[in-house]
Amino acid sequence: MKQNYIVFCFLIGISFLSFSQKEAEKTSGIFYKLSLATTLTINKDYTLGNDEGETFINPSALFVNNTVGYQFDQRSLIGLNFEYDWHSQQGLHFAPAFLSFQYNVITDDTNLFLRSGYGTLLGLGKSFEKGNMYRLGVGIEDVYFDTSFLFGLDFTRKRFGYKTLEGISSVSIFLEFKFF
Repeated sequence: MKQNYIVFCFLIGISFLSFSQKEAEKTSGIFYKLSLATTLTINKDYTLGNDEGETFINPSALFVNNTVGYQFDQRSLIGLNFEYDWHSQQGLHFAPAFLSFQYNVITDDTNLFLRSGYGTLLGLGKSFEKGNMYRLGVGIEDVYFDTSFLFGLDFTRKRFGYKTLEGISSVSIFLEFKFF
């Protein structure tokens, strides 16, 4: 009976120790990130006091991005991005594939970061434009152990068309979810 009591106390003690250990925040490794972004434009047809349901600001483009990457430490990470872009006002579709680099200028529970990216616009069909693109951005990252939320602004420049003579520039607001 005494042996059972000792084994029982030993198992209870081990379970308390294992549950009381604080989990360390993950600062390096492979991650996945999902992003939604939009560009906003001012509605030229909007008038004050209108009853037609018009809004002052309208979305003019939608970006859906998937990123697989590697975070080296608390400050730097690199990612391979596959994205779908739809510019509704111009009626253009893009499928960018690009490499991105992010650097956290301030590291804390909320990080301030700068990022850049460069890649190609894939011609997946007749409705998709081919060319190249680059992106510059700034934002904040709210970190929770294995996940984080990112919010900020991106400037994107796309060159496409015959000999990439046409171009489109946009500033977008993004919201991202990243997890290890």
